[in-house]
Amino acid sequence: MDIGLVLLRLVVGLLMAGHGAQKLFGWFGGHGVPGTAGFLESLGWRPGRLYALLLGVAELFGGLALALGFATPLAAAVLMAVLANAALVVHGRHGLWNTAGGYEYPLVLIGSALALAFTGPGRFSLDHLAGWATGGIAWGFATVLVAVLGTVAGLAAHEHGARTGHDRTVGQAA
Repeated sequence: MDIGLVLLRLVVGLLMAGHGAQKLFGWFGGHGVPGTAGFLESLGWRPGRLYALLLGVAELFGGLALALGFATPLAAAVLMAVLANAALVVHGRHGLWNTAGGYEYPLVLIGSALALAFTGPGRFSLDHLAGWATGGIAWGFATVLVAVLGTVAGLAAHEHGARTGHDRTVGQAA
C-alpha cells in the first residue's frame, strides 16, 4: 500500500508542481507570469499578475508538498481549491469530458488529492518521518472544509474582478 501511495503522490504532486512552474517560470511550454496573468484577467481574475503569482505558487509548492508527503492534508486542500476553481470557471461549461475541454481531468486530480487526504501519505513520506498522523476521516473532512473555503475565496475573487472590471494593467510589468 505504501508504494502505491508514493506513486500516487509523485504523479499528482509533480504534475501539479509542473503546472505551477509553467505559470511562474514559463517552463514545460508554459507562458510564465505575464501570459498567465493575461489569461486570468480574460477570465475575470484581476489583477491578473497577483492571481498568476498566487496560482503558480499554490500549484508549485502544493504539488511539491503532496509529492513529498509533507503537510499532506493542507497540500491536498490547496490543490483541490485551485482545481475546483479551474473546473468551475474554465471547464464547467464544456461538460464532463476532457475531449470537449470539460472538467474530467481536474476532477480526477481532485479525487486523487482527496483520497490522499483520507488515507494519509503513507510510510514513505515526510509526514510519517516527522511522526505526524495526517490521514483518517477527521483529516479528510478537514481537507474538504479547507478546500471548500479556498474554492469559495477563489470564486469570490473571480466574481469581484469580473464585476468591477479592475484595470487590466494593474500589477503587470511594463
